[in-house]
Amino acid sequence: MPVPEILQLGNPILRQKCAPVKSFGTECLNALVSDLRETLYDFKERNGFGRGIAAPQIGVTERIIFVHADQPLALLNPVITAHSRNLMTMWDDCFSFPNLLVKVKRHLSIEVRYQDVEGRKHTLRAEDGLSELLQHEIDHVNGILAIDRAIDSRHIIFRSEYEKWIKHSKFSAVSF
Repeated sequence: MPVPEILQLGNPILRQKCAPVKSFGTECLNALVSDLRETLYDFKERNGFGRGIAAPQIGVTERIIFVHADQPLALLNPVITAHSRNLMTMWDDCFSFPNLLVKVKRHLSIEVRYQDVEGRKHTLRAEDGLSELLQHEIDHVNGILAIDRAIDSRHIIFRSEYEKWIKHSKFSAVSF
């Protein structure tokens, strides 16, 4: 079965607030989670980066995200229930605009309430990279994109310029 197409910046589905998942343990839900997983792995294989994806990125307006940080995990109906006051700043990227990077601020740690594919409720405490990843993906199911979180308009750049001027350069501390 072909991997679903990832919707790109400008597609109105990416701006929709997603509906909660209400039916659990179904073949349809399992197939959707499988589509998210396979789309994530395919993108990472082709592009060399990627840790998470949200259902609206493949055209499905349901509150489902799939992440693979240390291990694969599907989170249904995820909600951030607590967050640290401490923030981190980083360059964020997205499958829906893979040639752009956006400098954003995210909470250093969060607590997320979610359900698994069988409908069981869980709470996850996340810090650092996992915290940032979950905030990014939960934003997607709320119709929010990383560019909406940019520190300011100077902090949206092409990936090629990031590679040239920031990643391996002394300019990162001075210019950005």
